[in-house]
Formats: sequence, C-alpha cells, structure tokens
Amino acid sequence: MIIPLSLVGLVAMVCLGLLASPYPYLAPGAVLGLAGALVLYRRPALGLLAIVTLVPLEGLLKDGLVSGAKLVGIGLALILTLQLAVGQLQGARLRSSHWRLLALFLTFYLLSLWTSDNLSLSLNHLRDLIVGLVVFVLTLLIGRDLNLPWLARVITLSVCVMCLFGLFSTKYQEGGRATAMLDANLFAMMITVAMPMGLWLALKSRQLPIKLFWIGCCLLLLAGMTKTDSRSGLVVLLISSGILLYNYREQLSHIRPRHLGFAMLGIAIILPLAAAVVPASYVDRIASLAMLKSGVNAHKDESLGRRATYLVVGKQMISDNPVLGAGPGTFPLHYADTGFSKAFAPVNSVATDLYRRAHNTYLEIFSEIGLPAGLLFVGMIALALRNFWRARAAWAAIGEHDKADMMTHLTISMLAIALFLMFLSSPSLKYLWLMLALSSVVWREAAQARALQGAA
Repeated sequence: MIIPLSLVGLVAMVCLGLLASPYPYLAPGAVLGLAGALVLYRRPALGLLAIVTLVPLEGLLKDGLVSGAKLVGIGLALILTLQLAVGQLQGARLRSSHWRLLALFLTFYLLSLWTSDNLSLSLNHLRDLIVGLVVFVLTLLIGRDLNLPWLARVITLSVCVMCLFGLFSTKYQEGGRATAMLDANLFAMMITVAMPMGLWLALKSRQLPIKLFWIGCCLLLLAGMTKTDSRSGLVVLLISSGILLYNYREQLSHIRPRHLGFAMLGIAIILPLAAAVVPASYVDRIASLAMLKSGVNAHKDESLGRRATYLVVGKQMISDNPVLGAGPGTFPLHYADTGFSKAFAPVNSVATDLYRRAHNTYLEIFSEIGLPAGLLFVGMIALALRNFWRARAAWAAIGEHDKADMMTHLTISMLAIALFLMFLSSPSLKYLWLMLALSSVVWREAAQARALQGAA
C-alpha cells in the first residue's frame, strides 16, 4: 500500500496548494482524480472499458483540449507503466503475433515521414497514429482481465446513446444525416461494429425482459443506420448478417412449418413499418448504387464521382513514390493540386474545401506511406481476423460454444471495421487498434485452454 499512500499525500499537497491559489474551485477535481487513479490502479480493465465507452461520445468533447477518452488513456498508461516497473504486471502480456508486422510497418512509416512532401502534415498524422498505438499496447496489457460480455455491453449501449441523439436532435445531424458530431460514415462504422455485439447479447440473454431490451437496442442501431444515409454501412450490415445466418444455420434448421405463420406475421409488420420509417432520401441513395453497373457518372451522383477521383489521384501518387509514398497525411495536399478538387468543390467554397482525404484508409496508406507499408497494414488486419477465427475453433473444440459464438461475433465486428476502412479514412481508429490487440489476447487464451484440456 506504499504507492496508494504516496498518491494520497501527493494529492493532499495539491489540494492545499489549490485552496491557497486563486483557483480554489479546482481542489475537488484533485480528489476526484485521486479516486479515479485508485480505481484504475486496482481495476485497470475498467479504464479500458471507459475508453471504449467514450469513443462514440468523442464528438461531444471535440472542442476541448483533452477528451475524456484521452484523459483516461493517459492516466491508465501512467499507472500500467508504474505497475510494470514494480513487477505487478508481467511483460509477457505484451506478446502478440502482430509485433513483427507492426515493427516493419512503423519502420516504413518513419522512413516515409523522413522523406515526406510536407513534414507538418505528417507529424500531425503521426500524433493521431500514436493514439491508436497506445490503445494497442493498453489492450495487450489489460486484455486478459477484460470481461468480453461487458465489452459488448458498453460498445452497444454507448453507440445506442448516440443513435438516440442522432435520431431526435438536429444538433447531432448535418444536412439531415445523423453524425453524432462526427463524420456520418464514421458513425455508421461504429453502428456496424456494435450490431454483432448487440445481437450476441440478444441471443445469449436467458431472461425475456433482458433479451427484449437488447433486441430493442439492435432495432435502434438499425434506425440510426438509416439516419446516417450511409450506403457503405448498409452493404457492410448485409454482409455481416449473411455471415451470422450461415454461422447459426444449424439453429435455423430447427424451425418447423408451424413457425412460418409467426414469421409471415413478423414480416407483414416489419416491412410496412420499415417503409414508413426509412427516409426517402436514404432509399434514393441506396438505389444510386445500381448505377455502378454502368460505371460511375459524376453528373448523376457527385459523391461516387468524387470517390472515383480519389482513386485516380491515389494511383498517380503510388506511381510516383511506390516504396515510401508521398508522406503520411499528404493525400489532401496532392488532391488539392489537381483539377478534381476545383471541379467537385461546393458552391461558395473556401480554400480548405479543396483539401480532401481519400475516404479510403487503404488507399491513403498505399499512396502516402508506400506499397510495403500498405501490404503490412492489410496483413495486420488479416492476421486479426485469423486470430479471432482460430480462437473460435479452439473454444468450439473443447465444447465452449458460448465463447466460440462470442469469437464469431468479434470476428464479424473486426470484418466490419476492415470493410469500412475502404470507405473511411481513419488509420488511427481506436476500435481498430483495440481489436488488433484483442485478437492476439483471445487466441492465446483459447489456445492455452485447449492445451490444458488436452493435457488433462
């Protein structure tokens, strides 16, 4: 208890100093900080759950100097560093199958940073990436103590809360699209990550009221998706649903002809309700995907036309610098130098409207950091999917079917992130780096459980 007592003494001195300063109202904050530090010291996993909970809420605090997630992350990082130093945490927890790929990726990243076309933009990109790397390391250290059902609950509930704001408050909408004060596609991506976890909670809940509660959360997520007007979100949801139906095909085989009447009744209720609830603008946006059969026409759909220009610019950047790219974060700079930026600039636009990101994380990495780094980044995502799937097989082999199903849903959430990165520029996404690290943790835990049962 030496460390907690020293923290108490330190905070007491800080409180006395604040009381004697012109800012005495800050003294209670020091007490709250001490309480939070003690909780994180005893239960670091709660800190990681807090970070995950705050991710969808970051738009509410984006104008602040430090967001709640960053504040918790900094405190958690300091506490875990202290615990590693005094031997309370074992360094073996940092083991991960991702380290080799990540080390090579960071090597190419730093070389690209060194040769960047614009060092200022690249340093800003590095600062954002460091946040993701910190989440990766924290998850490796804490992941073994993380309660996965609680992880599913906090992700589902936090995204549902923002869906409520996006549905019923114009403050959290932009041009009629729910944004949660973030990018609409980023919000849609969070919904696709939360949906498989919400479905797992609904399927595994044994008490009917709780089951109905999680079913209601899933319906709220669907309503939030329609309000984002995200075409890519609907595509990802359909793919996720198809995989889930295939995974539970054996349970579906238990459906008897007498159940078809209830199914038809449900369809008769849901279809008219969906037609009444889904905005007409969203239906029109989904219908516009049919134009892809005959090629992209910028006159019919400006958004698809603009995304096609991103591919042209990215291809040219890769041709000019295939190994190290043009430098992290420099895609908007190169795009602004093309005629595309002016052609697709909105009416009465300002100079900053010419600088656009690629809306495709893979394209950005390949063009900004180079082909080797891009392949390594894709390899890390593929390895995470493989780890989750192997963990699923390991739990199923020893009869832990609930845990195996959880691995299935985590795999689908990881796949949703991987697919959505084709429509979204966010290489520092906290969900991404959390899932990369968690895949190694759950695979190691499942492999050890299978080995112990085999030895027994």
